[in-house]
Amino acid sequence: MICKNCKNDSFYQLQNEYIKCKICAKKYSLKKLKTDENIIIGFWQDKTALELSKELNLNYKTIKSRFDEIRYKLSKFLEEEYYSMPKDYSEYEEFYYFSQKQKLQNIKSLYEAINIIGFYSNEKIYTLLMPNLKHRRESKNEGFEEYLNWHKIYSQNSYKTKLYDFWKFLEENLKKYNGVSYESFFYYLKECEFKFNYEKNLQLTILKNLWFIQNNIIEVLKEVRASGKTTPAIF
Repeated sequence: MICKNCKNDSFYQLQNEYIKCKICAKKYSLKKLKTDENIIIGFWQDKTALELSKELNLNYKTIKSRFDEIRYKLSKFLEEEYYSMPKDYSEYEEFYYFSQKQKLQNIKSLYEAINIIGFYSNEKIYTLLMPNLKHRRESKNEGFEEYLNWHKIYSQNSYKTKLYDFWKFLEENLKKYNGVSYESFFYYLKECEFKFNYEKNLQLTILKNLWFIQNNIIEVLKEVRASGKTTPAIF
């Protein structure tokens, strides 16, 4: 592995199942490192926190907390990637997301949906979460919802890009959750964006790098670009 403090890759083996960096003397618990790796693999395998907690015999809240932190790191990684790449904004589309539960209840009001803008550039999807529309219901602006329904934002050729496939991918991947709050939705959206954009093997490498080399998101991004398809593994 690589020390997250000094990037050294040589360690002393201690007797209490710890290792110590030969350069900065930072100690790491081998048990915790293995647990972290198993949680990352479970996230990569699209398991829910509940499924993985049962599989690893760990507390659900522990797994859920780690998953939330992984999603946060992914959102920062994708944000950095988006802002550092050239963009043409030629393909874009607005999408209203309804959960599986809402569909079963035949809820169709756009005020209840989650509004998303998707862009397709450099062979990747990037999404922005739009403001919640629920407050507009109380504005007494009759016809506003109908206006939104008939004036969705989209580029002329958006239907030819991967955006359509991504919306289907998003809906399918979120079915396994028992509802996602608006406050948390952004991070689940970014998880789907990441898993849609990157090949499966590369996903795992990036996830490990983001977790074990904390705060070096820009460096991880540079490695992804420099290598084209692979980044150096942590383990």
